[in-house]
Amino acid sequence: MTTRLLIGRALSALATALIPTTLTLAVLRSDASDLGLVLAAELLPMLLLLPVGGVLADRLRPERVALAADLVRCLSQLAIGVELVLGVYRVADLAVLSAVAGAAIAFGMPAVPRLVVGVTAEHERLRVNARIGVATSLSAVAAPALAGGVALAAGPGWAAILTALLYACSALTLGGVRTTLRPPGVVRTQRFTADLKEGWREVRRRPWFLASVLGHGVWHFAAGLFLTLGPLAVTKAAGEAAWVLIVQCGTAGLVAGVFTAPKLPIRRPLVVVQVSAALYLLPMAALAAGAPMPLIAAAYGVAMFGLGLLSPLWETAVAAEIPEAALGRVRSFDQLISFASRPLGLAVALPLAGVAGSAPLLMTAGVLVAAANLAAVVRIPAARPPAAPRHRSPAPDRPA
Repeated sequence: MTTRLLIGRALSALATALIPTTLTLAVLRSDASDLGLVLAAELLPMLLLLPVGGVLADRLRPERVALAADLVRCLSQLAIGVELVLGVYRVADLAVLSAVAGAAIAFGMPAVPRLVVGVTAEHERLRVNARIGVATSLSAVAAPALAGGVALAAGPGWAAILTALLYACSALTLGGVRTTLRPPGVVRTQRFTADLKEGWREVRRRPWFLASVLGHGVWHFAAGLFLTLGPLAVTKAAGEAAWVLIVQCGTAGLVAGVFTAPKLPIRRPLVVVQVSAALYLLPMAALAAGAPMPLIAAAYGVAMFGLGLLSPLWETAVAAEIPEAALGRVRSFDQLISFASRPLGLAVALPLAGVAGSAPLLMTAGVLVAAANLAAVVRIPAARPPAAPRHRSPAPDRPA
């Protein structure tokens, strides 16, 4: 069952990572000025519907929600692919179908943490989350090249059809997953708004969670600034190859962090999560100070290593601390802040840099990342002593 889950999530992650490059190349063949509209058409429904998706993820079996989300995304990408292969480049169609895909992402993403909880034993979750993180990281690296190669060789329509095929394979894989969570006969009778408020109360009961999520939101905002201003500054000073080197160092650090996370004897994973997020100060300060390119690349590699540690540790720790019945709603608030912050940073980077200057902006944002995430450490509860084992079992990947 765990193998099915990992294969399904890997296929879904690769398909999702293919979409931005495919859409970009498709729109550029029609009218480049409409690119922002098409990309926003996917993002806005996702942001608006994430809380709704969180409620449904807690009301329904997570495997069914994830399966339905993959099938809807499969159909939307198939429709885009067929239109493009037939030579139809209607921006309105691309925008509507992208909005459908964004809505499906909003319903599918909050179900994933409950899906992991329902399929894996507690002592295996860190390893499973790390493997999902590896698949997601590698997909983010490989997808632009794969989508670009298919689009250049056969056209963006075939890249969209490939994306649909991957979603179909993911749906077929997840279709065989069965969790041990709420049985299908249970019906939730309270209203949607009551469910939503109950989920928010679960967040408010845990000051450490809200403080951590806000710190992560600052991290995503700062990442948007860095990924906009960084290429401009680096390519101007040292050429495109220098920025490619920096990105590659970041990718290597990210993958290394994800692989390392399950192997470390971490007693307080939430503290490690916040310290890891604070490491993003390093590349921002290095870039702001005009440091040599190898130093910026090394700093970015360290920061992304921290992100690699952060992702599986956060997923596992939150699943352990939040009641399973509220996990979808609580995580939807987390995902909402993260998804909203990164595009905001991308959008305001150049206007803010024009007012304040790139170096002061990067340094200020870097300091804010470190301050916001380290400030959350004081709200994290002390580590609880490990419970006595009830029976002999394999040693867990990390101490409790």
